[in-house]
Amino acid sequence: MTVRNSDRFITAYNRIDQLMKEIIGTQDHLAFFRVIDMAKKKNAIIRRYEADLREYGDLRNAIIHHRTSTEYAIAEPHEDVVLKMEEMEVALTKPITVGNMFQTKVTTFQRTDFLSYALKVISDKKYNQFPVYDGTEFKGLITPVGITMWLASTVDSASFSRKKTTLGEILTHENGRENHQFIGRNASVYEALEIFKAAITRGRRLEALLITEDGKPNTNLIGIVTPMSMMKIK
Repeated sequence: MTVRNSDRFITAYNRIDQLMKEIIGTQDHLAFFRVIDMAKKKNAIIRRYEADLREYGDLRNAIIHHRTSTEYAIAEPHEDVVLKMEEMEVALTKPITVGNMFQTKVTTFQRTDFLSYALKVISDKKYNQFPVYDGTEFKGLITPVGITMWLASTVDSASFSRKKTTLGEILTHENGRENHQFIGRNASVYEALEIFKAAITRGRRLEALLITEDGKPNTNLIGIVTPMSMMKIK
């Protein structure tokens, strides 16, 4: 027997309604739009799909409240609408996290490493961000901007030397900028996208999100998210 689009739509709708209630921690009977309002405060995926959820909430009401029999629905959704509803359900049940998408082996540096060494890594691996540590303590993120600012400061210096300059010295030109933020591996990619956009709204540009298990600075670094890498997020 062929499953109607309206049945698929209502099934996905009911599952999404339940998933949102789990997000806000309630099983009370609440209007769908009220559940959206509450869940979006806690979940970036809901915020991402809020407009679609509200539109399809109206469609659900048309299907359910104007149905005259179990065989007849006044509104039979188009296939693309049903697929969108099912896409939102999957996004909530199996969220794509920054850990899923961006976990990788990260090359880190010590503040006592020389700039010449970091520049060689730039040449070999085409990296643009350099997490710098003092032992196991995170000290900052070096970027091409910081290196350029350091170069500008040494234009008139007779002691200029890439072989003698340490990354700790370069960091003094980075630490005045908020160029990074830490994020936990289970954060959704949409949350990461929001962080980048929020930074721009505040008038600054994040060079990277640094992924750790719990989002804290001095735990193992397991990945880096850059603005460019977020281009693949739909």
